[in-house]
Amino acid sequence: MASRLLHRLRHALAGDGPGEAAASPEAEQFPESSELEDDDAEGLSSRLSGTLSFTSAEDDEDDEDEDEDDAEAGPDPLPLGDGTSGEDAERSPPPDGQRGSQLLARQLQDFWKKSRNTLTPQRLLFEVTSANVVKDPPSKYVLYTLAVIGPGPPDCQPAQISRRYSDFERLHRNLQRQFRGPMAAISFPRKRLRRNFTAETIARRSRAFEQFLGHLQAVPELRHAPDLQDFFVLPELRRAQSLTCTGLYREARALWATAWQLQAQLGTPSGPDRPLLTLAGLAVCHQELEDPGEARACCEKALQLLGDKSLHPLLAPFLEAHVRLSWRLGLDKRQSEARLQGLQEAGLTPTPPPSLKELLIKEVLD
Repeated sequence: MASRLLHRLRHALAGDGPGEAAASPEAEQFPESSELEDDDAEGLSSRLSGTLSFTSAEDDEDDEDEDEDDAEAGPDPLPLGDGTSGEDAERSPPPDGQRGSQLLARQLQDFWKKSRNTLTPQRLLFEVTSANVVKDPPSKYVLYTLAVIGPGPPDCQPAQISRRYSDFERLHRNLQRQFRGPMAAISFPRKRLRRNFTAETIARRSRAFEQFLGHLQAVPELRHAPDLQDFFVLPELRRAQSLTCTGLYREARALWATAWQLQAQLGTPSGPDRPLLTLAGLAVCHQELEDPGEARACCEKALQLLGDKSLHPLLAPFLEAHVRLSWRLGLDKRQSEARLQGLQEAGLTPTPPPSLKELLIKEVLD
């Protein structure tokens, strides 16, 4: 049985060969394991490590009994390379990690584009592009940077988010509680009491997290789960809101843009008003950074999403911002101005209405 599993895993990792054609649909959708036992994995660790290699690997002899999410100080970067790990990485210097990451991202994007015309449902692709050991005494953990690759123009850069083991574990636990049946076939890398910070363990987990998210995307019931949407979007939205409220608009704008890109790639709203709040954050940041054209474009997108929802609390603020920005740019504002006046005459919004920034500060993201 073990030899058959290893045989099928080798073919799954290679992506071609006769074993792939013989595999059942179930086996293709859910490989047997996301993280192998140590005695079964000998000889396969370099394949499991994918594109990750490490310029330095901190042996955690001093932290043997410490869980990776109990602690951190740092960060110590663990960049991408050519697939070597552990001792192999020490013997030969790794190539340019950034170049290797960009190459794989392009390959994944090419694969995604080729599958667009097939009858197979389109799915997102995931790649852990780097892993940093973060030390913040008394805690220490590994922060994984994940590239989310999906539909978009060829020159569009993948959205990138950073998550730690506890974030993945919380997602797995919540989905198991809500979707016991579908989650029974999906593996998750187990916790370790020792050697959480070695290059090999981090590389294994990186590949396991990619598989885990890919499996979730393969099941429609799980793909549309609110917890999965929150995993991808909510941390960025909270951080962007905090930065906007403190006046760090440039940093906030990058996070709002990432959140917008992720919501577009996921294809389903991550909350009833989150796309609108994201556009509000982008509009505020663009305006504060003296880019009224982009701010007005965000308002127009939001008004299209709102349609004829005259009672929505964000409608009047978006109309007011659109009128003001149109006036500043010398563009037609009559339609938005008439609609805003109609809301005020009907008593549906105060005069003047609250600004987008005011509503953004008061909004509670849960």
